Amino acid sequence: MSVATVASRALAGIDAPEVSVEVHLGPGLPAFHIVGLPDAEVREARDRVRAALNHAHFEFPARRMTVNLAPAELPKDSTRFDLPIALGILAASGQVCAQGLAAHEFAGELSLTGELRPVRGALAMALSARSAGRAFVLPEGNAPQAALAQGARILPARTLLEVVAHVAGENRLAEFAQDRQGSFAAYPDFSDVKGQQQVKRALEVAAAGSHSVLMLGPPGTGKSMLAARFPGILPALSEDEALEVAAVHSVSTAGFDASRWGERPFRAPHHSASGPALVGGGNLPRPGEISLAHHGVLFLDELPEFNRDVLEALREPLECGKVSIARAARQAQFPARFQLIAAMNPCPCGHCGDRSGRCRCTPERIARYRGRISGPLADRIDIKLEVPAPRDAELLAPGLGEGSQAIKSRVEKAREAQIARQGKPNGLLAPRDIERVCGTDREGDQLLRHALARLLLSARAYHRVLRVARSIADLAGATTIAAEHVAEAIQYRRLDASF
Repeated sequence: MSVATVASRALAGIDAPEVSVEVHLGPGLPAFHIVGLPDAEVREARDRVRAALNHAHFEFPARRMTVNLAPAELPKDSTRFDLPIALGILAASGQVCAQGLAAHEFAGELSLTGELRPVRGALAMALSARSAGRAFVLPEGNAPQAALAQGARILPARTLLEVVAHVAGENRLAEFAQDRQGSFAAYPDFSDVKGQQQVKRALEVAAAGSHSVLMLGPPGTGKSMLAARFPGILPALSEDEALEVAAVHSVSTAGFDASRWGERPFRAPHHSASGPALVGGGNLPRPGEISLAHHGVLFLDELPEFNRDVLEALREPLECGKVSIARAARQAQFPARFQLIAAMNPCPCGHCGDRSGRCRCTPERIARYRGRISGPLADRIDIKLEVPAPRDAELLAPGLGEGSQAIKSRVEKAREAQIARQGKPNGLLAPRDIERVCGTDREGDQLLRHALARLLLSARAYHRVLRVARSIADLAGATTIAAEHVAEAIQYRRLDASF
């Protein structure tokens, strides 16, 4: 009777808790059982492991085998346990030295011929293996992603035989090393947009302070065009932010391309997207669009066309920057600190306020259309502004407008001031921080009090006005929020009564 234990990892959100793969060979009729809350993919490992061992000319023990994936209360999914199960069988049957498995963690899917195939969540597992002080053996295709965890010992392999040779000390696997080079995404440039100076200014303020934006205007005024150029004026990701972005994408269905390291996500789901697609979910919890936009931009075009329940699900992530997904036997939490950029038409036909006068929508229809955006959700959007149709003179004017790089330089300077002052962008300030860093001069305070009374601002809206005013002051290089900064911030709330 023999027992062997191999270290591996499961996935829970973007965390990778340790799993001990325990293999027991005992007397009795030949059988192969996997216990420890495995799903269908894990149970199917029996056939893949048997075929891979036979193809590699190892003996598949004709004994009663029990594979326990501990801890038993943690759900196990995916094919990543194929490799540790195969190694556990070889160690328990004495075909490899069990001591060679120590100080290593293993993950990888086995083909029927013993080749290793990539698995999901390599970066999350590599980060956890690094924290545990163990080397991580995984398929060669996962190595570039796993190596993003600086300081982790990544040992890529192509086949089961290569892993066995490494464990036996006969032919050691070479440690994978990769220089992390930031991605330089070619975002469209703001200079392509004719006119719309007020909208560009509002987006600059939003980029400086990480504020959410809602653009309201007729079709063809450049709302989508402006949103597509917005990531190009955002500051570069920090090291920790880039690692969080990569970790979230590594556990998604599409995975993470290591060549896009350091690139801010830009997600633009269609308005027909379901709740699980936007927020995340499924029997095996996966990150949704709001988590895939973490530290990036979530662009929701045609906002009122989204299902109301889907939009309401954005309220909590906009406040707390994370989303919790609960299922019958599984719970997962994903980060969701995204910057919302939304766009919508002013009415069902889209031409309300258009110079052409083509709109025939009644006030009741317009109110019902805008009423699809609930008050609590609209209250959480920092900046709301109209995007009018550009004038003919603006469209026909020669030359290009101000480019993204010039705007980005001002945004970066303002963001640096915020990080130095409070360690976070203004859009993330807590109420107690607002009192400390958002002080106004006397004229600004009087204007703010007047607006609070006239516009009937909620406490949340009041705090958001102060955050936006602080960002405007930072762009101006001012230490104190002045009346003109408050006036501009209040201007971005004048559409509140429309929702």
